Amino acid sequence: MAQVPQRFFDALAVRTWCGLSLRALGRAREEIDAINVYPVADGDTGTNLYLTVESAVAAVEAVFAAHELDDGAPQAAEGPSLAEAVGAMAHGALIGARGNSGTILAQLLRGMAQVLTARSESAHTEGPGLRLALRNAAESARQAVAHPVEGTVLTVASAAADAADDAEGDCAEVARAAYEGARAALAATPAQLRVLERAGVVDAGGHGLVTVLGALVETFTGQAPGPGAATVVHARVEPHGDVAPEASPAPGDEDLAGECAVTEADRHDEPAFEVIYLLEAEDAAVTRLRRRLDALGDSLVVVGGDGLWNVHVHVDDAGAAVEAGVEAGRPHRIRITHFGHGDAHTTGTGRPPRERSRRAVVAVVPGEGLAGLYAEAGATTLLARPGEPPASGELVQAVRRAHAHEVVLLPNDAELRHTAAAAAEQARAEGVRVALIPTRSAVQGIAALAVHEPERRFDEDVVAMTSAAGATRYAEVTVAEHRSWTTAGICQAGDVLGLIDGDVAVIGADVTEVAATVLDRMLSAGGELVTLVLGDEAPGTVTEHLEARVREAYLAVDTVVHRGGRQGALLLVGVE
Repeated sequence: MAQVPQRFFDALAVRTWCGLSLRALGRAREEIDAINVYPVADGDTGTNLYLTVESAVAAVEAVFAAHELDDGAPQAAEGPSLAEAVGAMAHGALIGARGNSGTILAQLLRGMAQVLTARSESAHTEGPGLRLALRNAAESARQAVAHPVEGTVLTVASAAADAADDAEGDCAEVARAAYEGARAALAATPAQLRVLERAGVVDAGGHGLVTVLGALVETFTGQAPGPGAATVVHARVEPHGDVAPEASPAPGDEDLAGECAVTEADRHDEPAFEVIYLLEAEDAAVTRLRRRLDALGDSLVVVGGDGLWNVHVHVDDAGAAVEAGVEAGRPHRIRITHFGHGDAHTTGTGRPPRERSRRAVVAVVPGEGLAGLYAEAGATTLLARPGEPPASGELVQAVRRAHAHEVVLLPNDAELRHTAAAAAEQARAEGVRVALIPTRSAVQGIAALAVHEPERRFDEDVVAMTSAAGATRYAEVTVAEHRSWTTAGICQAGDVLGLIDGDVAVIGADVTEVAATVLDRMLSAGGELVTLVLGDEAPGTVTEHLEARVREAYLAVDTVVHRGGRQGALLLVGVE
């Protein structure tokens, strides 16, 4: 079904563009991951871009949802302004930015927002406004990178802005010109960056940006760019090692490669860690931080403003990078990924590798208590702190740490399905047999782990674990962060919510009462075992009350209680 075109760039167009970008990146994610060789060949650029845009989409949808609430009545006639929508898009991308390319994309969106929010008195902008926004996006992204390198997403963004500058007409014409300019620049990237030329691919981040610009064209025309305008993904490697892009640059772009005076030489000693964190700090402190991090490592990108920044750097000393953030302000959502010695992307240390085990279970867990429980059961764990879901690169590293020929992967969160799938594909490419069991909660993972038998045939073990997880209903009790619509009605900030199988089923004021109602509803369909995982912030008496309730009302049901630690939810509940 064709997308309904947007005449102007207004709040609805922002919403449409974000949604189309997410779907387009979802389709292209694996392809982009596969050609990710710069700055580090960690195979997650497509996934990082997807997750960055996913965060932008969530922020935009939240703004639209807020405008639909007025004493519980939808107000279809009123919606957010253009400034509100693009501001939410930029903020969402900033706080959810993943990896080098995701961080740069966040700054590109912020650069557009800076121009469009300045026109806050207008409900929309037309072609000239979009041209200015694309130009500011390219310039601000280049300024955010400590040492810009041509042949990357920065080159593609600049080419898009140049082409848009020459476009006449409405937003559709400007978007189409930017897309075509970006395509031509992407095709030329192997001639600008040696590592791309050797691999026979175009820049992965640039390909992601072209995908996003293609979604912008679809927003204004109602149609995605057709086969005649297909994006170049791989370059053709000739028998003698020469690289010829499959699509030639547009007229006038033949000398684009000549712009590049700086290319990166082969690096034999790449930094060991990728460090990313959000930082609350003043501008002056961030200026000092840039200088310090630049001396510590490379691939430095600092984006943001107005007191909130996203910091990305590759370093050997991850602790020093975090300490620099502490000195500058308040870092949070700290994410450290070890590129790893002896893995697919770095050279070994000369020591003989330890022998691989036959099979392992790798699980994402939401709290320290559950991490200990899973580890005792023999699983390799990856801790997902509240509000800090792991990236695919971190999941791949966990699979490598397990050091097994066969791995069962338990994401334990419905929101991690794309990330886990990307990690599984990367691990399979490295020769590991991986089965992804789509567990949506840690209690489903506990059920799967309980029937795990390493001595069984792999397929039989996976089927048994999948069946155990699928037979476990899951719930959680948590606190609403803001007013919103739910499947159980409108909740206010601070309300206690009971979610069953991912949907809000109960809204109340008392944790114990909500938990008891949730448990009764789950057990009304039957059950043999109740698993309760108590978070640090929940009242200690809630599990005692629930255990007593089960003993009195459900005689044939057993109860198991675990301490989850700081797991986000007040209480997790599983019923098998």
